Amino acid sequence: MRTARRNLAELADEFVIGLCDPEEQREVEDRLMKEPELAVLVELARQRFAALDAATPREAVPESLWHRVERRLDAVEESMAAPETKDSRVEAPVDLKSEREKRSRPMMWTAAASLAASLVLAIALVWNLMTTVEPQVIAVLVNDAGQPVAMIEGAENNATQVTLLGQTDVPAGTILQLWTKPDPDGPPVSLGIFDEPKQTILQAAGLPVPKPDQLYEITFEQPGGSPTGLPTGPILGKGLAREPR
Repeated sequence: MRTARRNLAELADEFVIGLCDPEEQREVEDRLMKEPELAVLVELARQRFAALDAATPREAVPESLWHRVERRLDAVEESMAAPETKDSRVEAPVDLKSEREKRSRPMMWTAAASLAASLVLAIALVWNLMTTVEPQVIAVLVNDAGQPVAMIEGAENNATQVTLLGQTDVPAGTILQLWTKPDPDGPPVSLGIFDEPKQTILQAAGLPVPKPDQLYEITFEQPGGSPTGLPTGPILGKGLAREPR
């Protein structure tokens, strides 16, 4: 299977953007039902590119453009249907410059379309790089029902990106606080708090580089964070880190 050898994050981005061929599209759709990690990455890619699409102003195509296209198609159709005679070939003057322009216009449209597609892809890739960290570990946090509720990406410099999955209802008068256990036998350490259930990057100092099997947990706490320095509120989700492939 070709898609099995590809980097999962890259595959998810290409699947969402629409760069997969029909065979790859079917393969990915089948794998989404069997591979939770790929399903999470596809959902994250959809969120990133949806935000990019929402931030891009819509440009209306001039109505005159479609009229010109229709006239061009009608002219081509008439020229193909008209019978060609020896006399008409001799008597009809040929404007070579006009003919070259006619032939070059479809090529110009094709080049413009290709340039626009390349520009969109470049912006998408830049957006992807600007809104993510280079993960050392990745953890998918699940709730008591076993449903994924958040994805954690821990970088070598202890920047931690938190992406909530699905609908997260934060009770009134509470905030979200992220915890981890660098030492499996030690107490949980706070990585930071955030008020809104959206993608967030938290920066913690003085912690060792995150490693596989490190525990991550999100709890609901009072505004300002836990008053004890340890988790006190209900748990939104928890999970163990894994090294990304």
